[in-house]
Amino acid sequence: MNRYIIVAIMTALALSSCHKEKKGDGYGSEARPVEVEEAFTDSVVLYNTYPAYLLAEYYAEVVGLVNGRLMTMNYSSGQYVQKGQTLFTIDPTLYQDAYNRAEATLKSNESNLTYSRQHYEAVLKALEDNAVSRMEVLQAESAYQQAEASVNDSKAALHTASVNLGYCNVTAPISGYITKNELSVGNYITGADSPVKLAEIYDNTHLYAEFEVEDSRYEKMTAGNALEEKTLYKNVPLKFQEELKNVYTADLTYVAPSVERSTGTITLQGKITNKDNELKAGMYVTISLPYGENPKAILVKDASIATDQLGKYMYVVNDSNIIVKRRIDVGEIYQDSLRVINKGIEPGDKYISKALLTVRAGEKVKPLLPSQMKAFMEEEMAAESKTPKHKR
Repeated sequence: MNRYIIVAIMTALALSSCHKEKKGDGYGSEARPVEVEEAFTDSVVLYNTYPAYLLAEYYAEVVGLVNGRLMTMNYSSGQYVQKGQTLFTIDPTLYQDAYNRAEATLKSNESNLTYSRQHYEAVLKALEDNAVSRMEVLQAESAYQQAEASVNDSKAALHTASVNLGYCNVTAPISGYITKNELSVGNYITGADSPVKLAEIYDNTHLYAEFEVEDSRYEKMTAGNALEEKTLYKNVPLKFQEELKNVYTADLTYVAPSVERSTGTITLQGKITNKDNELKAGMYVTISLPYGENPKAILVKDASIATDQLGKYMYVVNDSNIIVKRRIDVGEIYQDSLRVINKGIEPGDKYISKALLTVRAGEKVKPLLPSQMKAFMEEEMAAESKTPKHKR
């Protein structure tokens, strides 16, 4: 009985061994299949990417310019306001009194001016008949001139009083989106001494992406042609930290008139049309400027590149189907998923494109291109489905 059991066990082991050996032919542990891609060449426009921040085309502070208590706030934070719209009112009592006094003074001085002019004209006429002395004429003329000066002073005082009274009604200097109020109703401000900021308005219809470029790079971009009321580049691609609903580009329209000597850079601005008011001033963005073309750039999938303490590397399969760890020098990203290789990879080199953590240098593998790997997996699944359950 025991002899029959031992024979059965040995037979099962032999069959299992045969099954594994068959499956391992060319695909065993010493040469397991791995998916690879081939490095290829293509004509690539070369870009440099620069960090930038968005600036509103128009920005203004809403300020209080007189002393007084804030009486009302006539907007909701974040709303769009029109130029000239009343935003705040400041207690006008003192300034209304000053205006009334200036107006009364002007009327009094105008009345005095009328009398002085008539008196001066009468004295001149009397002088013709020698009815008055020349001294009286000079006195009348002086009084007339003083009355004119008083009227002019009164007009200036009334104008100042009118302006100050107008400042009690704080209006929007530009159209745009307004921030929340810096001070709430009931606070006393001293704007007559120094303007007090009450809110800010941003017109985001157009924005500018502002960034710095090395002066040597700028010289290559312009090729010696200065930017004179024209666009240096059109439709420069922009990339935001998060994907937005709309795609944005910028037209490079402004270059600073001088180079910052401490950094050797020059400030540039790209103008952007803000679609659906999606963009806000202060947002971070990267802007990519073309600087040349490589007609035979070597390209690989960026996801196939790994990094360690010594730098970047790729796993390449050599002619003997052995994995080699190859050090590389990389360039810029191309079409979002490809990477330009400056050194370390040649066209046609096969590199590991998936499951980088499961391979090791020196391992013998069976390199399969994506189409080959797909066919292999389908074949494996078909074979698995045909194998009886008790033999799996």
